[in-house]
Amino acid sequence: MIVPYSHVVLLAGILFLMGMFCAVTRRNLIMILLGLEIMLNSGAVAFVGAALRWQHLEGQAIAIFILAIAAAEVSVGLALIVCAYKRKGSVDPEAYN
Repeated sequence: MIVPYSHVVLLAGILFLMGMFCAVTRRNLIMILLGLEIMLNSGAVAFVGAALRWQHLEGQAIAIFILAIAAAEVSVGLALIVCAYKRKGSVDPEAYN
């Protein structure tokens, strides 16, 4: 059974909105980073759905590239958060003004 393309786009949109909500409303740098990760993954889901819809492999290749970029972003982001925590003693974004 093939999932309809509209359901895939709806899922990607809901995931993106959840990630945006998490990134905007949280007061913790780690949760903001998690929200950005969810938004990147929703883009990957949209690309895979489009690749399945139009029978092109480029969408799946871009999704793998997105996952690689997301892994690099998380490693750099966590390193910066650990460095900032050592300096200020907090992961609250308001402490870094």
